[in-house]
Amino acid sequence: MDGMNGPDLPRATRALLDWPVDHVAAAVVGASGEVLATAGDMDREFRLASVTKLLSAYAVLIAVEEGAIEWDDPAGPEGSTIRHLAAHTSGLAFDSEQIQAKPGTRRIYSNSGFTVLGDAVAKASGIAFPEYLREAVCTPLGLGSTELRGQAGSGGFSTATDMARFAAELQNPTLVAPETLAEATTVVFPELNGVLPGYGSQRPNDWGLGFEIRAGKTPHWTGTTNSPRTYGHFGQSGTFLWVDPELGVACVVLTDRRFGDWAVQAWTPYNDGVVAALRD
Repeated sequence: MDGMNGPDLPRATRALLDWPVDHVAAAVVGASGEVLATAGDMDREFRLASVTKLLSAYAVLIAVEEGAIEWDDPAGPEGSTIRHLAAHTSGLAFDSEQIQAKPGTRRIYSNSGFTVLGDAVAKASGIAFPEYLREAVCTPLGLGSTELRGQAGSGGFSTATDMARFAAELQNPTLVAPETLAEATTVVFPELNGVLPGYGSQRPNDWGLGFEIRAGKTPHWTGTTNSPRTYGHFGQSGTFLWVDPELGVACVVLTDRRFGDWAVQAWTPYNDGVVAALRD
């Protein structure tokens, strides 16, 4: 993939310049870290919304490797652990402290759970989570335009340049062991059903440790031709990042238009176009 220099991939990547958004930036990144194609202003700042969870999850992986926390440490509702919070199975509601299920029994996508997760890392490390994220992830990777200005699950701001560097790290990790990242991007608590925001009920709604797993979900925000092993996240600010290990490539897209029907209509065909260009 890294040797691609024909016109199809740049053309497919630039297709989003016709989207009904004010600003957009994108990058396709090969497994070796090479940026294969870009579109838009790569250095413009965008709000990441829930794509923030990928950065925060990576900080959690580092905290686990450093021994600050362990996956089975209690955190959140009674019976919940760090692992439950990262996998959206703690039972916490989407955006409140209400408990809607016993830990490990349902996949309830929860911003609140990621807030608790960030707080647990902060308590264990003695460092406020935004600072921990900066020291553990952003500074080592040279993400100088990336900052957490709010909650661990949704308060990130970044540029396509920085997120392309992060996408490279996800394909060739330098800050955590490959085995650690492999565990985080493999389904945890399999066969749990749940709702994927914007795309409805998924049976099952597979997830790793902070990373959504594409598996066989339909409809879905990635392409219909992305492999089941594809992992990543999308955000309500009109952003997404996916990594397809079978293709050996990642795709970052940042916009400034809130997720809605326009995104449901645009994202999947766009991602299919990028995949087709890569395979051609």
